Amino acid sequence: MQTGTSPQRPSRRDALRLGALTSTGLALPALAGCSGGGLLPGGLLAGNQSAQGSAGVVIESAARLPEPFTAPLPIPPVLEPVSTDGDADRYELTQKVGQAQILPEVTTEVWGYDGIFPGPTLETRRGRETVVTHHNELDVPTVVHLHGGVTPAEHDGYPTDFVEPGSSREYVYPLRQRAMTLWYHDHRMDFTGPQVHRGLAGFHLIRDDEEDALGLPAGEREIPLMIVDRSFAEDGSFLYPSIDPTLQEHPGVEEEYLSGVLGDCILVNGAAWPILELTNTMYRFRLLNASNARRYELALDPPSADGASFVQIGSDGGLLAAPVAHESIEIAQAERFDVVVDFSAYSVGDEVTLVNRLGQDGTGQVMRFVVAREGPEEARIPETLSEVTPLSRDEVTVEREFVFQRGGAEHEGMTLWTINGEPFDPDRIEAAPQLGEVELWRIRALNLAHPFHVHLSPFQVLSTGGGDDPGPYNGGWKDTVNLGSGGEAEILVRFEQFTGKFVVHCHNLEHEDMMMMANFEVF
Repeated sequence: MQTGTSPQRPSRRDALRLGALTSTGLALPALAGCSGGGLLPGGLLAGNQSAQGSAGVVIESAARLPEPFTAPLPIPPVLEPVSTDGDADRYELTQKVGQAQILPEVTTEVWGYDGIFPGPTLETRRGRETVVTHHNELDVPTVVHLHGGVTPAEHDGYPTDFVEPGSSREYVYPLRQRAMTLWYHDHRMDFTGPQVHRGLAGFHLIRDDEEDALGLPAGEREIPLMIVDRSFAEDGSFLYPSIDPTLQEHPGVEEEYLSGVLGDCILVNGAAWPILELTNTMYRFRLLNASNARRYELALDPPSADGASFVQIGSDGGLLAAPVAHESIEIAQAERFDVVVDFSAYSVGDEVTLVNRLGQDGTGQVMRFVVAREGPEEARIPETLSEVTPLSRDEVTVEREFVFQRGGAEHEGMTLWTINGEPFDPDRIEAAPQLGEVELWRIRALNLAHPFHVHLSPFQVLSTGGGDDPGPYNGGWKDTVNLGSGGEAEILVRFEQFTGKFVVHCHNLEHEDMMMMANFEVF
């Protein structure tokens, strides 16, 4: 169901013409956004890979930021279905302006699903069709993408499938996939970065009988954590360097921020450096990096005295075959880590800080846990979690390469973010996989860090940096792989269930908006 009209809009190439940018007085050098300009040996951008481990530049807040560890951690509300019949559940969400109390003295305008940030959490069951009707009460077009969803093309949130202001669109999700942590967010072509930055993001959790039977921490001891970075203007509004703050006409950000927008304040579930009181028992945290450009290395301070701080039980695509212990976790934009932390190693009264080893000053801290009381242990971590059937090189029928870089193509004098030397064009198909066949994709990230995301299907990481080692954080099924500057990976992917046109792209949202995206069409 879709009401309202979607007028013909200019192509992405037309929208990003140099004339649109120079109308603001912006002149783009061949490698804009890099201090000192030019390339270092090996293709690295000089001065553009932040000391904080992320591609981009930090915006300093003009508003007074709150004291860390004073606000309680908010938990996004679970959305109730408006109707349930047969094998389908129906939901409704409204994209609209809301007000959030993030800073101590002023409110912050958010663009939220139902007017809140993060949006409400959807909890659905494997195999039950989920129908979500989105109503757009904002002044700009929107697009909704269920990130990690195995979804028909017409419901996947293709960047030009707009929900126009004042109209509605029905998204149908079959959810014939494993239990996992998904998230939904805006995916409007050219404007994904600023619209997600203003708050259009929320969790969607799929549950199933296999996971329910494991005895993992549940109820109040299962907590989703959406981690983002933001900066604030003096009036409390989010600071984002859009060329066109109305988000109506001209896409893109100011020259200094072309490689990524970084904030100086860390929010978890919409609160600045929050605090969570808990019992000395095991907790399950569904970690999501929903930042535009910031990468994190998460660790506990002090670390657990009884072993690894985190026990990973799931990845982007659901449960791992067996638990994996980590002292710290590196998490790029859009990645999810499903982890268990055992607070029985701490004493009542202990304070444990979740820190970011890639951050500095305020961005080096994320949130704090306080072991407030004793509690009975009701959960366990089984030695075996799920069956994860590995894909094999022997099954591969096609090999492809995807090179992410700034350069390789220019448009009217502007150097573009590209995949395989080409900027995004909705009419160009980069790959044409056959339904059910296994393909090997080699991904290379030149110039900067580029988290690589594939729509429609999860994949398995075969190797990173050569050899046959996927790395410590790439087990199980993934839909996003974290590539540092100059990094590379081999992934095995098999597209199943649906044919049609989908996209791959960089999940640094400023890179995505500056054309680092490509089509593939499954036949």
